[in-house]
Amino acid sequence: MHAPSPIKRRHSRQIHVGHVAVGGDAPISVQSMTNTDTLDVAATVAQIRQLETAGADIVRVSVPDMEAAEAFGKIKREVQVPLVADIHFDYKIALRVAELGVDCLRINPGNIGREERVRAVVSAARDNGIPIRIGVNAGSLEKDLQKKYGEPTPAALVESAMRHIDHLDRLDFQEFKVSVKASDVFMAVAAYRDLASRIEQPLHLGITEAGGLRSGTVKSSIGLGMLLMDGIGDTIRVSLAADPVEEIKVGFDMLKSLKLRSKGINFIACPSCSRQNFDVIDTMNQLEERLEDIMTPLDVSVIGCVVNGPGKPRKPISA
Repeated sequence: MHAPSPIKRRHSRQIHVGHVAVGGDAPISVQSMTNTDTLDVAATVAQIRQLETAGADIVRVSVPDMEAAEAFGKIKREVQVPLVADIHFDYKIALRVAELGVDCLRINPGNIGREERVRAVVSAARDNGIPIRIGVNAGSLEKDLQKKYGEPTPAALVESAMRHIDHLDRLDFQEFKVSVKASDVFMAVAAYRDLASRIEQPLHLGITEAGGLRSGTVKSSIGLGMLLMDGIGDTIRVSLAADPVEEIKVGFDMLKSLKLRSKGINFIACPSCSRQNFDVIDTMNQLEERLEDIMTPLDVSVIGCVVNGPGKPRKPISA
């Protein structure tokens, strides 16, 4: 039995993305995004299934135009994991994927034009039980905010988010989650902390454009780790310039390290030194590859000598 995490999570309103609860007392969900051409239905379905196998709770798919919306409908019928449609500017795309069974709309209300268009999207979301994600990004702030602040800042991110939230508040729509992403760790952390104190809705965490597999993992672990330690965050995406499956693996490893999720193997391994009695590094590489499909929570220790021996892990399976 694993000890519970000492982290006290921020209480947030619970919404549902398909069958996955986000916020409230639900486990922090881990998600990724496809990087295949959405029009290539077979390739996109194959990648989503790979993400499902890796443990993804939610998958986001880019839907840039109406042709992609029709492809999205075909993709949706082929997979079980909840799908988020990533939409910018054209409200008609949102209306179409709502008809096709989307589980969540990633759309900024202020970017889709006149009030009646926002109202139409919100009505479709309400009628179909679809939540919305407001996704603010430091690299695409509104022009007037860029002029006001001179450059992206935590305050600019939060003001943009609150502007979009106001659109939904006016329409009495509360089934939404929010992200305020930046590639700068300090900016993102400050923005999320500020926003967490202002709203009750769940927060989607991410350090956007974090980098490649190694550098992006480090940057994301620091930024998201700071927020998760504060109890902030209801769903996460580790944004890497790498295979999306790696985003899921890193996300779960991050949550496991903070005892916030316990899916899959938790490896306890010494870093190896001249005292080692076998090749620890090669053994770890083999075990990670052989056991990566196991979703059952389990501690596995790989201890190379008596110094890091029996007292280190508690009831593990030692290699």
